[in-house]
Amino acid sequence: MTPAIKGIVLLSVSLLVFTVLDSGAKLVLQTLSLPTAAFFRYVFALLISLAFIIPRTGIRIVRTQHPYLQAARGLMLAGSTMLNFVGLHHLQLAQTAAIFFTIPLWTCALSVPLLGEKVGPRRWAAVAIGFLGVLVIMRPGTTSFHWAMLFTLGASLVGALYNITTRKVGGNDRAETSLIHVGLFGSLGGVMPALWLWQTPQGQEWLLLLGMGAAGALGHFLIIEAHRQAPASLLAPFIYTQIVWMTLAGYILFGTFPDAWTFAGGAIVVTSGIYMFMRERALGRQVIASVPPE
Repeated sequence: MTPAIKGIVLLSVSLLVFTVLDSGAKLVLQTLSLPTAAFFRYVFALLISLAFIIPRTGIRIVRTQHPYLQAARGLMLAGSTMLNFVGLHHLQLAQTAAIFFTIPLWTCALSVPLLGEKVGPRRWAAVAIGFLGVLVIMRPGTTSFHWAMLFTLGASLVGALYNITTRKVGGNDRAETSLIHVGLFGSLGGVMPALWLWQTPQGQEWLLLLGMGAAGALGHFLIIEAHRQAPASLLAPFIYTQIVWMTLAGYILFGTFPDAWTFAGGAIVVTSGIYMFMRERALGRQVIASVPPE
């Protein structure tokens, strides 16, 4: 198996693991408050990450050259997770995944004011077409529209800001360092909301929360290893395979299946995203595999 194939396989498995995380969140949110679930998701992920990383690298791996940006990344990811959990509680898994695929569209649009990059007319057209696909999925003004879709769309926007911040710290901090700081500041950012709506987990809820934390840590480990094996420009299009896992999980666990409008809108968003990745690679720009922040 070549390094490129290994990278693709590792990324695909990470998306399956993140689907387990989202499925666990949808299950636990039926009985547990959202802030409590988000808080323990990051606490358990942090503890598991430390247990695996520190013995291999030593405590020095925690040091960062960008403490403020790392704090911002962790808080952004925590915010994105909470917004996403609102969507997961009310929507189908496949619907949230299709809307989350707008992250590269947001990243492209925000790279102009935040990174000073130039975006040509063809990529702006791809952004516009991609968001038309979002309108097809959401169908505002119809009975199919649900207000929670706006929270998932907001989660993808915050996720794009997280990716842009990741681009800024990635040149100096190791991926393991960033992973630890995400867990740390994600946990700290979730403390106050969790205390405000505190609900002590019971029985099976503890197992689901531990599984979510383990899935979050494992998923990010797999992404790190995937990027060690293959470039992001090769991996990026395979992110969209997550829609398959999310659709299957929704059908098996919750008996739901997306309608034709969701598939059509999702196809538009995916096509726009893949075109943008191809343009980024053709222009020689750095490509970030925009895995949905979990």
